[in-house]
Amino acid sequence: MSLCIVWLRHDLRLADNPLFAFDRMPENLVCLHVLDRQWLSPTPALGVPRVGPARLKFIWQSLMALRGELLKRGSDLLIRVGDPVDEVASLAECHGASEIRVRRDAGHDEMRDVRTLRTRLDGRIRLSEHDSGTLFDTLTLPVDVESLPPTFSAFRRRAERNGSINDPLLAPVTLPPWPDAVSRGLPALRGVCQYAAAWKTDPRGQFHFEGGEAAGHERLEHVLWQSRLAMRYKQTRNRLLGADFSTRLSAWLAHGCLSARQVHQAVRQWEAEHGPNESSYWIIFELLWRDYFHWAARQEGSGLFGRRELPTADATFRCWAEGRTGVPFIDAAMHELAATGWLSNRARQNVASYFVKDLGGDWRLGAAWFEHCLVDFDVASNWGNWRYVAGVGRDTRDRWFHVLRQAEQYDPWGRYVTHWQPSLRALPAGRARHQPWRVDPDRYPPPIMIPKAWEDRLLAIHEAVEPDE
Repeated sequence: MSLCIVWLRHDLRLADNPLFAFDRMPENLVCLHVLDRQWLSPTPALGVPRVGPARLKFIWQSLMALRGELLKRGSDLLIRVGDPVDEVASLAECHGASEIRVRRDAGHDEMRDVRTLRTRLDGRIRLSEHDSGTLFDTLTLPVDVESLPPTFSAFRRRAERNGSINDPLLAPVTLPPWPDAVSRGLPALRGVCQYAAAWKTDPRGQFHFEGGEAAGHERLEHVLWQSRLAMRYKQTRNRLLGADFSTRLSAWLAHGCLSARQVHQAVRQWEAEHGPNESSYWIIFELLWRDYFHWAARQEGSGLFGRRELPTADATFRCWAEGRTGVPFIDAAMHELAATGWLSNRARQNVASYFVKDLGGDWRLGAAWFEHCLVDFDVASNWGNWRYVAGVGRDTRDRWFHVLRQAEQYDPWGRYVTHWQPSLRALPAGRARHQPWRVDPDRYPPPIMIPKAWEDRLLAIHEAVEPDE
């Protein structure tokens, strides 16, 4: 009797999931997810786990939702906590599996685990990898992975000119039965990680992420057909407050509750009714960015993370991570990140630039902190974006953000900084909230570090023009 194990990692959905598209249906099916126990232990560099409470709770919600869908189709889900290779191999060997199917992920740890598992199985059990979750796969990618251009712009031009994006696959109607001899079930999150089970997002975040395939489609429906964000996204995407200035689809994409092709198809269907515009194009444009980071990570392997061990976090890093730099625009964003597990793209770029370019921090520490905090952590996008801002790796151009000028442009009245730092509401709206040390140095001391170059640039800021209300 043939037994197939579907090893689910960052693909927690049924629709458009090639792992469930069988050429020949097996007689029995086991769906398995393994949470790497090492990711729950504090890292030497930061002293916090790689997976933080916001992300772990979202993953658990997604797993519970996935199990419900699998049960409807005659299957089930087994969750284990441990070493992924050991758990998958022991399950396959114990129950005589004929095949293990797994998504071909971009993360170095994920790629290493598959290589290790393949060596351990030594050809006794078939191990098949499948492209999943991206717009392109290896066959439709407009350039070989080894020849991926060093810049996104070059990749985008080739993708838009020569790329072919397949339609998403339908969800299976039924699945093979679960073998009687194999255990099944989802442990309670509180038994795995109490602090994640108790996690609640701060309501000041103005949005609540709920894991699962249905929740992801509900958000996609809201973005396109209810909020009509596709009509104005290009104009709102740099805002900082509110639930609908951003699509916020990143968490469902990161954990595979939605696929990029599903989002792409939904946007094209919206355009067929309403006509394309620069905002609907920009949603697809950002899906292309996501694909680029994925394929770049596949190309670079461990090089994505730098070639030295991660240094231990110092006092400067702690002040940045805890929102104690004294620069309100930066501190507000770091408070939001810690309280909600999410940040807008504009805020992410600013805090990354400030940490690397102004404080002289190691970009890898910043990327590792984001990995811990973000509900929408995606290894390729997170580490790729940090390298992009830091100007290392593929694209070495200097992308320094003048955070005070950015604050005046994107938060002219200081509403964002006071939203997350209520003590600044006593100051007049506008520049005073971004530079409180200039208004009242006794109450608001200067930032912990103002490098000389930054201070010189700060003094050269143009006089502010009163923003429109």
